[in-house]
Amino acid sequence: MTGYVVVVERDESGGYSTWSPDLPGCVAAATDYDECLRLMTDAVQMHVEGLREDGDPVPPPTALAALVVPAA
Repeated sequence: MTGYVVVVERDESGGYSTWSPDLPGCVAAATDYDECLRLMTDAVQMHVEGLREDGDPVPPPTALAALVVPAA
């Protein structure tokens, strides 16, 4: 199965935003982490569908994984 990596960031107000390195402009934001992921899942699907409908190429996923590295 092929999928796109998404990056989740916490914003200054305590909410979350997410984006995908392979799909520029495809983003989602919410106050709840799980809701943010649900919205991003929908956003990725709609983004890819929109590219196909417009006859634009769908970029292949290039990012392999995400890793949280402790700073200490």
